[in-house]
Amino acid sequence: MNESSEQNESQARVYFPDPLPGQERFVAPVDETPLREVDSVDEDVPPTSMWADAWKTLRRNPLFIISAILAIVVILVALFPDLFAKQDPMACNLSNSVEPGRPGHPFGFDLQGCDVYSRVIHGARTSVAIGVMTTILVTVFGGLIGAIAGFFGGWVDAVLSRITDIFFAIPMILGAIVLLQMFRTSTSLWKIILTLTLFGWVNMARITRSAVLEAKNLEFNTASTALGSTPLRNLFRHILPNSLAPVIVMATMSLGSYIVSEATLSFLGIGLPSTVVSWGGDISTAQSLLTTNPSVLFYPSAALAITVLAFIMMGDAVKDALDPKSRTA
Repeated sequence: MNESSEQNESQARVYFPDPLPGQERFVAPVDETPLREVDSVDEDVPPTSMWADAWKTLRRNPLFIISAILAIVVILVALFPDLFAKQDPMACNLSNSVEPGRPGHPFGFDLQGCDVYSRVIHGARTSVAIGVMTTILVTVFGGLIGAIAGFFGGWVDAVLSRITDIFFAIPMILGAIVLLQMFRTSTSLWKIILTLTLFGWVNMARITRSAVLEAKNLEFNTASTALGSTPLRNLFRHILPNSLAPVIVMATMSLGSYIVSEATLSFLGIGLPSTVVSWGGDISTAQSLLTTNPSVLFYPSAALAITVLAFIMMGDAVKDALDPKSRTA
């Protein structure tokens, strides 16, 4: 090795330190990689971001279009139930018990003589509200815990990871059943929301931690630190925005599971009281009519299934759009 090559190697060691995990790069010599037509870039096309590319993909995905339409309809019904049902869901008449459908009451009446259609429409507000609020709290709380653990590492990561493991070992429904036994007299929706948040933030924390661990070792974070940015500024300004894709996918797919969890708890009689209209409560009440009048059970069950399916399909479509490696087409 001549003197000039040794000098170049010495300069490389000074100005180019060993890369962090995930920053290893191999650059082939130029003479071994001749530029081909397939590698050329059309400079007239404006640059697009990952989110723009994802939206472009979603607009062409029939699965996303169908699920988005269903989700929008469900949200509109939940926000404005009076526009879709004129009957009072709590106005019951025993003389109409288990009567079939008729004009003005297309779904018939339940065992207590309540209009099934009105209860299905108004039950959407309760179930969707619990699902949305739980998803928001889980995303914020679990995402913050996971981001702090992944970014700071060391003993902070060790402590938060062990706490996460403890909650991960507790099944959400089982933990909610035990905890809600203490608040059976409460009629507030927040008891369900906070209980599901307490046992549901674990998966979000693990996903966020993994995304932050991957993003914090990339070049943009190293460059930002070299320019004098503080660690917290890097975390909230650079790393978290670049870690949102798996978080959004997880939140979208989890929303349906929280709606099912609320319905399960109400079905078991430890969720919302009978004075609150919900799909789970109506399914629980109608189970005794399964053999004699199954339509009373079918309508709230179908509404629940369609809603959950819409959000799960939307989550699958968003996952394919934001993660090119998971695209099926």
